[in-house]
Amino acid sequence: MGAAALDAIRWNADGLVPVIAQESGSGEVLMFAWMNREALRLTVERGEAVYWSRSRGRLWHKGERSGHVQKVLDIRLDCDADVLLIEIEQIGGVACHTGRHRCFFNRLQDGGWAVVEPVLKDPDAIYGA
Repeated sequence: MGAAALDAIRWNADGLVPVIAQESGSGEVLMFAWMNREALRLTVERGEAVYWSRSRGRLWHKGERSGHVQKVLDIRLDCDADVLLIEIEQIGGVACHTGRHRCFFNRLQDGGWAVVEPVLKDPDAIYGA
């Protein structure tokens, strides 16, 4: 990925850009994350999603521990050049560290949050207890 393509992105004050991971085929939004320049460069180079983990303060190759990698099929930049949309194939069917298919499993119902999607794989089985 060239410097001009990286420079075209409007990175925030922390050098990050928000990224929406959308599943190919279903169109479901599986997760939201952040990338810095290096994460995006590695994503393009590997063909698998690499994010910047704000909580860990380091690069995070999605699936590095779980095996649930995200094969990147397409990368789009929005009209304001400040959000990326990546179309992915989710390997193993689990995108969320809670063992669910996607991270957006809480729905606002009756003034509170209700879990509306099942755990597909026990997180302890994915990451160890």
